[in-house]
Amino acid sequence: MAGRLHHGRLHVAPPARGAGAVNTPVAVIVNAGAGLGYCGELSQQLHEKFAAHGMLADITLAHSGTELIEAAKAALARGVHMVAAGGGDGTINAVASVLAEAGAGQEVAFGVLPLGTLNHFAKDLHIPLDLDGAIANLAHGQPVRVDVGEVNGRIFLNNSSLGLYPDIVRDRERQQRRLGRGKWLAFSWAALAALKRYPFLSVRLEVDGVAHARRTPFVFIGNNAYQMQGLNIGERERLDGGQLSLYVAQRPTRWGLVRLAWHALMGRLAEQRDFDVAAARELTIETRKSRLRVATDGEVTVMQPPLIYRIRPGALTVIVPR
Repeated sequence: MAGRLHHGRLHVAPPARGAGAVNTPVAVIVNAGAGLGYCGELSQQLHEKFAAHGMLADITLAHSGTELIEAAKAALARGVHMVAAGGGDGTINAVASVLAEAGAGQEVAFGVLPLGTLNHFAKDLHIPLDLDGAIANLAHGQPVRVDVGEVNGRIFLNNSSLGLYPDIVRDRERQQRRLGRGKWLAFSWAALAALKRYPFLSVRLEVDGVAHARRTPFVFIGNNAYQMQGLNIGERERLDGGQLSLYVAQRPTRWGLVRLAWHALMGRLAEQRDFDVAAARELTIETRKSRLRVATDGEVTVMQPPLIYRIRPGALTVIVPR
């Protein structure tokens, strides 16, 4: 399965139709707990910022994942031409998933207001990370079609993973809930605990009809190819390549993980025999476990194997800078 990643600039394909225009209502769904969501005057501020660009914003402050999803469904029912989501990658995923699952992702434009900590999706599409710049992009940007990934019917815009990472996220959330720790402090303690346990996962990977047995601490599946070496590690050059990317480390020790990270930074990861890279439109993961924790864009759910991953080419139309 070894292979190399293509290096270049982000390429995007034009959509079949326009994605909304200035002076038309825009459904804006904001996670009330993200970024500026704590400000009681946020709705008024957003109305004014959108109005400055000649846009009428229909704003919903959502306080839960359920409210995010219901607001997105209601916006589609109203027949809007653009739905914008404000929050981190989890919020962006929740709203975008409604558009993609409803089959509206190619007809209704999706806008991103990155109010989270990492904002991977926005960064890879070169969307401004400041609120004013992101709103200006919705008014003056261009619509492009991008791919989305899917695992057992669940959409992901960035990536999905098994093994160490879902365990770390679950432990981090428990520490935040029970001990009141901040996100990054809880994540650090959870990561140390996971590395101390260092569990391995035995999986059977079927890629393009060929089966591969692996025992690994993690499996990582990306929506399109990730740069896995060099200073731009963790970034994507394009989101319209029509393929999933698969990354698996074979039986590394704790020190082996550090060694892989070093080779990645030095640009020599592709030379490592114990690190697999593959690209496919569809892949299947089987294991003897009856239930698996699966992370999708940082959110963890429990799924029943086999895990069937698919790419959905051009399933979402996103407003990006011209």
